[in-house]
Amino acid sequence: MYLGIDIGTSAVKAVVVAPDGSEVASRSQALSLQTPRRNWSEQDPKAWWDAACTACGKLQRDDPRSWEGVRAIGLSGQMHGAVLLDQDMQVIRPAILWNDGRSMAQCREIEAQLPDVGQLCGVPAMPGMTAPKVLWVKESEPENYRRIRHVLLPKDHVRLRMTGQTATDMADAAGTMWLDQKERCWSEPLCEASATDPSWLPQCFEGTEISGELTREAADALGLKRGIAVAAGSGDAAAGAVGVGAIEDGDAFISLGTSGQLFVCSDRYQPNPESAVHAFAHCVPGRWSTIAAMLNGASPMQWFASVMNAAIAELLDEAQAAAEGRVPFFLPYLTGERTPHNNADIRGGFYGVEPATDRAAMMRAVVDAIAYSFCDAKDAIEAAGRTITLPAAIGGGARSDFVLQTVSDALGLPIQRYEGAQTGPALGAARLAMVASGDASLAEAAVKPGIGRMFEPDPAKAEYHGQRLATYRALYHALKPIDL
Repeated sequence: MYLGIDIGTSAVKAVVVAPDGSEVASRSQALSLQTPRRNWSEQDPKAWWDAACTACGKLQRDDPRSWEGVRAIGLSGQMHGAVLLDQDMQVIRPAILWNDGRSMAQCREIEAQLPDVGQLCGVPAMPGMTAPKVLWVKESEPENYRRIRHVLLPKDHVRLRMTGQTATDMADAAGTMWLDQKERCWSEPLCEASATDPSWLPQCFEGTEISGELTREAADALGLKRGIAVAAGSGDAAAGAVGVGAIEDGDAFISLGTSGQLFVCSDRYQPNPESAVHAFAHCVPGRWSTIAAMLNGASPMQWFASVMNAAIAELLDEAQAAAEGRVPFFLPYLTGERTPHNNADIRGGFYGVEPATDRAAMMRAVVDAIAYSFCDAKDAIEAAGRTITLPAAIGGGARSDFVLQTVSDALGLPIQRYEGAQTGPALGAARLAMVASGDASLAEAAVKPGIGRMFEPDPAKAEYHGQRLATYRALYHALKPIDL
C-alpha cells in the first residue's frame, strides 16, 4: 500500500492506494484560513501536521490491515506558501499563503532589479509566489527577517515533521520564483533580487525520488512503521497531473479546486510571462508544464453558498433552472487574480442585478464566471504556444455536471471527467511514492483513470456565452482603475 497526503488550503486529504494504483480509501480533515488584513492570507503550519495526523488516524481506524501495509508516503500540497523557520527549526510567524496579495510592491522591486525575471523563473513577478513574500518580511517585519534560517513550502514543513529533513521537489520549487526552471536548480540572481540567502532553501529532488524516512516520533503519531520512505512528492498542480496520468507532452487537464488551473504537460521549457501563464518544472524528470493559474477556481461557489446559508448542490440545482435572459454578471476575483491579469487588488462583484434577480440567477452568474475564467485561461495558454483539444477535469468542482457542461459550452471544447477525479493531488502523491519505492515505473504508476463522463459543447450556447464573455471581460477593464 502507498499513502498520499495532500496539504490543501481548506483541508488535508490522505489516500491509500493499492499496488495496482487503485484507491483503497481516503479521508480528510478541514483547515481554517486567517485573513487578518485586506490582501492577507495565512495559516498556522502546526495545523497542517495536526490535520494530517487526524486524517491518517481515520484511515487507520477504517482499515487497520491496509494501514499496516503502507510501504511509502508521497506528499502534495498548496504551492507558494512561505514557512519561515529559525535556527532551531521553530516557526517564526504564520505561513503566508499562495492567495496572499500583500507583496505587489516587492514584485515591482524584483522586476526592476531583474528585468528578465519571467524568462528565468517562468512567471512574471507575482505576489502569490514565495520570493516576494520574503522580501516583504524583510521590509515590513525586519525582526522576523533577521531570524530566518530556513524557508519551506507548506507540504515540506509536514515533511520536516515526518523525516527531520528539509527538502522539496522540482514542481513545488518551481512556484517559489527562486528556481531556474530550465536548469532545475536554485538561481543565485533570483535569490539576490528577493533578499533570500540560498542557504535557507532546501535540497531539491525530482518528485519520484526519496527525500527521507519516517522518524520514530512521526511514525508513532501516524500509526505507521519507522523508516518508511517519504518521496519528494509534488506541489498540488503537478501532483494532480500525475493523478490523472498527465506526464506526456500535450496532456492537459482542468483543475477545479479552491484555486483553478488549466495545465498542459510539455517536454520542454516554454516561458511566456507576457501572458501571465506559469512555465514550471514538472515533478517528474524531463518534463515541464504550462499552467494558467486562477486564484479563485471553484471557491466562489463556496463563498456564495455561505452567504446564502445554503448547500452548493441546492444552489446549483436552482441555478440550472434560472432563465438565461435574466442572469446578471459576476466577477469571481474574491482574492485578486493571477492569469491573465496578475492583479492582487481587483475584487469580485455582481453587475446587472435587478428587482427580479434571485439567488438562482446569482448562482448561475457565479458558474458562468468560473467558466469565463477558463476562457481567459485558454487564451493565455494558446498565447504561450500550446493548443488544448480534449482536457480532463479534476477537483471538487468537477463533480457537478452543470458546472462542467457550462465550462464546456463556454470553451467550445469537449471535457472528459475521470472516475475518482475529486481525489486529485493526494492520488498523484501516492503514485509518486510507488515509483520512489521502486515498486513501479512512472509509466506503470501514472496511468490515466477511466472516463466517467464526456461533456460535449452545445453549439446552441456559443452565441450566448460569446456575448456574455465579451461583457465579462469589459467589466474587468472598466473596474480595474477603481481603488477600493
